[in-house]
Amino acid sequence: MKLDNGIITQNEDMMRILSRLRAIAETDGAVLLIGETGVGKELLAEFVHTHSRRKHKPFVKVGLAALPRELLESELFGHERGAYTHAVCQKKGLFELSDGGSIFLDDIDDFPPDLQPKLLRALESHEILRVGGTTPIPVNSRLITATKVDLKSMVDRGTFRADLYYRINVIPVAIPPLRERSDDIPLLVFHFARRYAPEKKLVFAPGVCNAILNYYWPGNIRELRNVIQRLCLFAKDTVQETDLPPEIRSHNPRETLFRSCSHCMAEEGMALDEVMECLERNLIQHALDQAGGNQSQAARSLKLSLSTLRDKLRKYNLPPVC
Repeated sequence: MKLDNGIITQNEDMMRILSRLRAIAETDGAVLLIGETGVGKELLAEFVHTHSRRKHKPFVKVGLAALPRELLESELFGHERGAYTHAVCQKKGLFELSDGGSIFLDDIDDFPPDLQPKLLRALESHEILRVGGTTPIPVNSRLITATKVDLKSMVDRGTFRADLYYRINVIPVAIPPLRERSDDIPLLVFHFARRYAPEKKLVFAPGVCNAILNYYWPGNIRELRNVIQRLCLFAKDTVQETDLPPEIRSHNPRETLFRSCSHCMAEEGMALDEVMECLERNLIQHALDQAGGNQSQAARSLKLSLSTLRDKLRKYNLPPVC
């Protein structure tokens, strides 16, 4: 099912999220999209904007992780002529350019601590001060942010300001990873195959379909898109298992779980206890998925007692299936 803004889903959880985002869009409350890398947070931010009364005004997207630290302040807030050596003319910042519309700050968890007070002031006062400027400039923008990590844990560690966190966390929306909505995978595969090889009529061998459905997809929709694009470029009429990348072909779910959590620890600033909890939660979720929701079978596969498994289900707020 293809919805607004090119969002493709038939998953019930995603349908509920989209319904909630439509209602949210009618307000001006700050939205915080929470989800792993590659789940489509930017697309959902655009969804909010195009369903709001600001839809005919600018939608400005800012990838904070991609902006050099030394240019970030000038890019966001602009600068006056002569503010620094290379400021040969006045420049409007991205906040000014979003006036009347919406501004999307992706990877807000990467926002430098020393600039967080200036961002907070802009959000609280609805005005910005250009670098080198003395006159506040009013700005009326709808704020949408996104994070790939738990911001509250960053607040607890002192790497993210608590007041800024509460300012952007007005309406939090958690986006499930692709592995938790595997019913969307066939739709997405078909969509990407049509996009990247419209002239081909690709057929996927049964083993290929099973491998794609059983893979953990740590890179989520972005990783799936890249894999299908690669298959469209090199595969003949029938996609065979040998055409798949090695990590999907020889997929071991538990090894992938370990790799994904290691990636989180190395690149997303997670503490060791958070990585261990992430790993345990994902192992339990995978065992439940493999057991079709049967807790007794999942407990046996994890070599846990049923009572211990149920304790952990409560701890991680996982659904008590059966």
